[in-house]
Amino acid sequence: MSTKSEQPARAISTNQDAPHDQLSKVVTKHLTKPTQKPFSEHTLDAFKHVMYWLDGWQGKIILDSCCGVGESTASIAHAHPDCKVIGIDKSEMRTNKHASYAADVQNYLVIRADLNDFLRLLILENISLYKHYLLYPNPYPKSSQLQKRWHASSAFPSILQLGGILEVRSNWPLYIQEFSMALTIANYASHVEPYQLLPAITPFERKYWQSGQTSWRLVADLNKA
Repeated sequence: MSTKSEQPARAISTNQDAPHDQLSKVVTKHLTKPTQKPFSEHTLDAFKHVMYWLDGWQGKIILDSCCGVGESTASIAHAHPDCKVIGIDKSEMRTNKHASYAADVQNYLVIRADLNDFLRLLILENISLYKHYLLYPNPYPKSSQLQKRWHASSAFPSILQLGGILEVRSNWPLYIQEFSMALTIANYASHVEPYQLLPAITPFERKYWQSGQTSWRLVADLNKA
């Protein structure tokens, strides 16, 4: 597993000092009005590749969403040898760097796809998740960017529907607080705590810890509404 040194990370700069006052309204809208957006072609192609790779797999599936270079995906796969692990990121530049972070295990795949579409395609295939990781997603810290955060996006209902144990990590405690509030609106309980368990499993996680920043972790059982 890679242990590359990273440049120090800047603290998050935001004009928001409390949970967004539109959070409840936005989350409720997404829960009651599912998106009908057409699927992107590159995600349809990526999903076909994933289904071919799964080859009728009936065991446990773990999703590592927003996996970046896929270091976390390889680490999760190494820790869960009885599972198939899928890492997904929208950036081809990041996924193309995965070779530098790859692990010598065969139970995972890193792909480039639109997560919003990919989650809906999993649901259409009646696939449920064993675990779902969202490790250090882009926090979009400006208040005007609320609906770009996963808990306030059109993808949130799909995250819930796929079930499994959801784990979200962030160095911005307000992001985790809002995510927990969104889950409460959807009638799911969650547990939030500071988190640091060496070794770090993503470049961002490593960078934050080297910079003295605290990580926060949210865990929720999405099989229990």
